[in-house]
Amino acid sequence: MTTATLHMLCGKIAAGKSTLATKLATAPNTVLVSEDDWLDPLFGDQMTSPADYVACAAKLRAAMGPHVATLLNSNMSVVLDFPANTVENRNWMRGILEKTEANHELHVLTPPDEVCIARMHARNAQGDHPFAATEAQFHRFSKHFVPPEPKEGFNVIQYNNEM
Repeated sequence: MTTATLHMLCGKIAAGKSTLATKLATAPNTVLVSEDDWLDPLFGDQMTSPADYVACAAKLRAAMGPHVATLLNSNMSVVLDFPANTVENRNWMRGILEKTEANHELHVLTPPDEVCIARMHARNAQGDHPFAATEAQFHRFSKHFVPPEPKEGFNVIQYNNEM
């Protein structure tokens, strides 16, 4: 029997996390769970500031964690397109793993900021993403970005500018 895998994604805004998530989710017996796909319909009208995002994202994590663990325990791999950008978020993801026998991979995307900003502007111009971040928001959220350290114990797969 194949063991399910939890795929986690770490990277700044427009680093390519969702693009990679979509590719990873094409594997057999794999489901994509995307923060943006849930936040917008549930809380889009309530998120007018970064603090609002943090509060709404916390509510979504509280609801989604047990669901993701159930999927993993049902031998479904999960691509968790939630930002693993802080120790706190990665600890939440670790908590999900601890309720399962699943394998895991932490995909870390680290293109230069100027590449992320260019991608963000292009994404905003397309108008098909539920959230259009500004450069100020990019820099504000980037201040909280903490790359994973080996002591956290994740199986890290590093990407520089591939997405």
